[in-house]
Amino acid sequence: MKIIKKVLLLLLVVFVVAQFFRPEKYSGDISSIEPFLAETNPPESVKLILKENCFDCHSDVTRYPWYNNITPVNYWLKGHIDVGKHHFNVSNWIGNSTKRKDHKFEELIEMVEAKEMPLKSYTWVHTEAKLSNEQIQMVVDWAKLVRLKYGLESLPQ
Repeated sequence: MKIIKKVLLLLLVVFVVAQFFRPEKYSGDISSIEPFLAETNPPESVKLILKENCFDCHSDVTRYPWYNNITPVNYWLKGHIDVGKHHFNVSNWIGNSTKRKDHKFEELIEMVEAKEMPLKSYTWVHTEAKLSNEQIQMVVDWAKLVRLKYGLESLPQ
């Protein structure tokens, strides 16, 4: 029983000390998203979906939940955000070629239609982020229009 108490005490000490070490937060300015919004021109309904469901992980503007103050949860969240930004980051939209932008929208359509975005691990906690079929269709329709604008996607037959 003494060993169990010592182990628990050690784990508690490690947990408390870990709280002093935190990953860097993304605290970009909303203006970093403006070029993306200006170029892709989403309707207000889609803009709201993007703001509420996408930008936290796919831009430099992240709203952190209260549990981000707990280590190691904050490292787990940062990992998710880093991966999301690696795949699709609207805050660096200007630096992408038209071909890359088109490809990112192709992937967006695939992921949203397959209901792989937003991630299930995100919607478990943010239940309001689960997209309805109507919202999915709005995002997909907008994304297809954007692809037409880039001129790399032909009109549907």
